[in-house]
Amino acid sequence: MRQILRSLVLILLLSCNAHANNVLRLVTTTSTDNSGLTDYLIEEFKAQTGIEVHTVAVGTGKALAIARNGDADVILVHSKADEVNFVEQGYGVKRIEVMYNDFIIVGPTAFSEARTIQNVFAQIKATESLFLSRGDDSGTHKKEKALWKAVDIDPQGSWYRESGQGMGKTLQIASELDAYVLTDRGTWLAQNANQSSRLTIVFEDDELLFNPYGIIAVNPQRYAHVNIEAAQQFINWLTSAQGQQLIAEFKINGQQLFFPSAS
Repeated sequence: MRQILRSLVLILLLSCNAHANNVLRLVTTTSTDNSGLTDYLIEEFKAQTGIEVHTVAVGTGKALAIARNGDADVILVHSKADEVNFVEQGYGVKRIEVMYNDFIIVGPTAFSEARTIQNVFAQIKATESLFLSRGDDSGTHKKEKALWKAVDIDPQGSWYRESGQGMGKTLQIASELDAYVLTDRGTWLAQNANQSSRLTIVFEDDELLFNPYGIIAVNPQRYAHVNIEAAQQFINWLTSAQGQQLIAEFKINGQQLFFPSAS
């Protein structure tokens, strides 16, 4: 409830500041926020430009919905098909690659046959081991559903539950319940740096778990109040050599969380 109220308040603040030239309304995902990357980047951006960045962190589905309502200047999300559709429908100017990380599957114990996602998901279903889905239409939730579909498994039953929460909270709940869960590596590393977890990585390093992030300026031809100048300045900065280096240098416990991919 607190997260929902916080998001509503921030959205109102974004709307109120829509015409301020030195204010940028950024809507991004919980993964960039939970990992600490968002604060790390916008602090440096503000120091260099003087532009204040007001941020809302929600799942990708909600982020796109907020932008479709004209309540954002720029979005940084990770569901490529939905991002492309967002631009094709005229809500965004252009999708630009920024960075990537990867998804991992974590859980209470590793399986003996965990060479493929098919092996892992099949054993979770066969043993009816508890699996916790975000269930929030986020980029991570969309990816998880695509993975179940890719291995031809329909996750139904008492063993499959939804948290309806962001990634950080979902990991906390999964740890309390000894449940398996799909998470982005960045949030996992950030979470483990702040608290102990009973979960461990049970599957990783598969091409199906690749997780690209794109940045899109909201179309000012659709919403005249969009601060396109600040949005474009942020995009140019983030995809510049300096911005890309900052992304590469962002680490937790010596581990790189995100990898720059702007060309």
